[in-house]
Amino acid sequence: MSNNDVILQTIGLTKHYGGVHALTDADFEIRQGEHVAIMGDNGAGKSTFVRQITAVEQRTRGTIVFGGEETHFNGPIAAREAGIETVFQTLALADDLDVPSNLFLGREKRLFNLGPFSPLDNRAMRKATEEGLKRTGVKIPNLANSIRNMSGGQRQCVAIARTATFPSKLTIMDEPTAALGVQETVQVENIIRNMKERGEPLILISHNMRQVFDLVDRIVVFRRGRIVANLDAKNTDGQDVVSYITGAKEGTPERAA
Repeated sequence: MSNNDVILQTIGLTKHYGGVHALTDADFEIRQGEHVAIMGDNGAGKSTFVRQITAVEQRTRGTIVFGGEETHFNGPIAAREAGIETVFQTLALADDLDVPSNLFLGREKRLFNLGPFSPLDNRAMRKATEEGLKRTGVKIPNLANSIRNMSGGQRQCVAIARTATFPSKLTIMDEPTAALGVQETVQVENIIRNMKERGEPLILISHNMRQVFDLVDRIVVFRRGRIVANLDAKNTDGQDVVSYITGAKEGTPERAA
């Protein structure tokens, strides 16, 4: 692959909270169609890394290149508008709204523009929601049902379907199956496989070793705020990954190139 295939690259990405160095000199890249897992113990810097990419927080220093251009997003909405869709652990769903309203939260379709009095185009949003759910394979029996009345698996699938409803260049999922049962986990993993078949790049944060080896091409390990390993999933095993996570094996990101 050429450098033109690189969707996201970070160079020296660093985040300090006062005297706490949560992320230090993270060099990372993901290419078109690639699925990459980020692994590490709690507090290793995984979520901090994602918060810098998505501009939930502003980096202390470092460079982020997205779609071939250096970026300085001023917030998560700007990152989303540029093509980065994120499913956070908190899901960021509105419990009292139905499925279409949640998928279009913050980017509602309107019949015509009257400023704050513009009427919503509910029919268009419902149709786009149905298409997004179909694309991901998500089955929600009643789209008018409020999120509050759905199971954890359905809620998670709605959050993931939101990423498929809008054109995106990169999807990030933070522990998408952590609180799900077996059947619900299978459904989410099938969504991820469908994304792979469509050539859509994905960053997956997960503690689930079986899931990671089933779903991704490459595993990037964080430890104490640094990237310590960059491993080809086909040429490593769970024991090797755990050794880097715990520090039993020292490594550098280049090891896995």
